[in-house]
Amino acid sequence: MMNIKHLLCIAIAAVCFSACDDTTETLGNSLTNDVDRFDIIPDTFSISTKSIIIDSVLSSNQYSYLGHIKDPETKTYVTSNYTTQFALLESFDGSDLLPEKDSILSRNANNEVIADSCKLNIFFYSSIGDSLNPMRLTLYEMGQPIKEGVSYYTNYDPEKEGLLRTDVNAIRKSKTYTPIDLNLSDSVRYQMVDKTNMEVVSITLNEPYIDNEGNEYENYGTYIMRKFYSNPNDFKNSYNFIHNVCPGFYIKSTDGLGVMSEVYLTELALYYKYRNDSTYNGSLLLSGTEEVMQTTNIVNDKKTIERLAADNTCTYIKAPAGIFTEVTIPVEDIKRNHEKDTISSAKIVFNAMNSTDDNDTFGKPQNLLMVHKDSLYKFFEKKNLPNNKTSFVASYNSSYNTYTFNNISSMISTMYEARQNGTASDNWNKVVLVPISITRNTSSTTSSVTNVSNEMSLKSTRLVGGTENPRTPITISVIYNRFTKE
Repeated sequence: MMNIKHLLCIAIAAVCFSACDDTTETLGNSLTNDVDRFDIIPDTFSISTKSIIIDSVLSSNQYSYLGHIKDPETKTYVTSNYTTQFALLESFDGSDLLPEKDSILSRNANNEVIADSCKLNIFFYSSIGDSLNPMRLTLYEMGQPIKEGVSYYTNYDPEKEGLLRTDVNAIRKSKTYTPIDLNLSDSVRYQMVDKTNMEVVSITLNEPYIDNEGNEYENYGTYIMRKFYSNPNDFKNSYNFIHNVCPGFYIKSTDGLGVMSEVYLTELALYYKYRNDSTYNGSLLLSGTEEVMQTTNIVNDKKTIERLAADNTCTYIKAPAGIFTEVTIPVEDIKRNHEKDTISSAKIVFNAMNSTDDNDTFGKPQNLLMVHKDSLYKFFEKKNLPNNKTSFVASYNSSYNTYTFNNISSMISTMYEARQNGTASDNWNKVVLVPISITRNTSSTTSSVTNVSNEMSLKSTRLVGGTENPRTPITISVIYNRFTKE
């Protein structure tokens, strides 16, 4: 019995040894069925690019921008203004925004509730350009709220749309400022590097205020407080507050040059005194957040934009709005004689050109989105994310001065299928390179993209290409898999 077992083990070992006796030339084929053998075929094709003018982009970025600046790369002037509303969270525990009316100690001669002071604060997270340059803004009171449920683009101007309150009693205040507070010492000023300690521009609203109905109040904060005590339901949520109390404000850059600031937060603040066993200083802080409507209005130098876009020796990427690069992919050439082959890889490298200005203050876009031209606006309106099938992202590589899209093979296949089945549009093989801002959710182990929006800060670059490209042509490197049967 033992001899039979011994012989059986030797036989099994011999079978295993013979199964592993394979050369490297046939190793891959031995792991698959004969019908699954394939050849790998590389090829390259030239692609064409051109600059296209983008009048506006979806204004849905988390932050707003304010200022007037000249881009040294494109020599264009850019002005940014914005509107903001103020959010109120609905209370579920019965708590109120303000103390009981009888507890308010801030009163006028008629024993009416008043606010001791009121101001609007604009917090700057960062600025580009010379932060010591004096700038001027003008604050306008909105006469009616911006409508909900509408996609607003950066060419939307609430002033031209007639949304501002224009009567003689409307709030209209100008303020000269520098993004860096010159009243602070250097040791304090340069500690302001994060979102908990930012530069702030304050606009006081302490003058007498007359509302649309002709009622006069000591200041704007007093108006807010009395509206609350007369009808707390108007403060139940953001919608009620915006439509019945405060439609919001429009902040416009009206003078100065050389600074563009990123606005992290706009806050309406009012102050009062109240009694609760002792006397306290109270405040009500209302903030503009993503939960309410905020729009950014971008004004570009149109004549210079048109001149740049007409330069066919390169292409431009210019944010915010301005100029994007259109790419025509030679899908029919790629698929010719490869109709039955599978495209496993299709790679494009876009080379950025060095800035024409030694002081490239604003820098190049850090991320470019490649999206089908027909989906350029719909992608952002639907809050889509890059899926590596119909939309792709390339990050700027500072070492090589390039943007690389490593594999757009699925997009090429989709374009070809649409062409074959008759559903292709006139732009069927055209994509657009769009500068974007990416928000990520990062944990200790993973990082995922949660939001993609148009780049709203000032970024620009020139790319090798154009219909009269004098440099090395742009190519797409393709790898096919051709299945063979022996």
